[in-house]
Amino acid sequence: MKEKYDKWVKEFMDSWKELDWKRTLKTLSNDVEYYENPIDKPCSNFEEVTNLWNVVMDNQKDIDYNYDIIAYNEDTCIINWQMTRTMTKTNTKQEIDGIFQVSLNEEGKCNYFKQWRFTR
Repeated sequence: MKEKYDKWVKEFMDSWKELDWKRTLKTLSNDVEYYENPIDKPCSNFEEVTNLWNVVMDNQKDIDYNYDIIAYNEDTCIINWQMTRTMTKTNTKQEIDGIFQVSLNEEGKCNYFKQWRFTR
């Protein structure tokens, strides 16, 4: 079971690192309940999710990451992740420490995504 989550998060993070937002979107189901911010409402449709990701290629670079699966069961996985990146418009380097809560469907695509993150 852990292997399916590990496979998913590796593909999600690798595609992000490579700035391949279309590949990142392929890790998500079209009906994903997607929370960019835990206190906001989820995206209302897949087009909103796409709009969040299609700017990645233009606004960040030099991405490196680590992650650790800290808890999981059949329905849910909790992933602690860290990332460094450079924001291209300001050339500002960022460090991020975050948590993903994900659920995967039978095809291994994420149908529930919620994240918490701290950026420095």
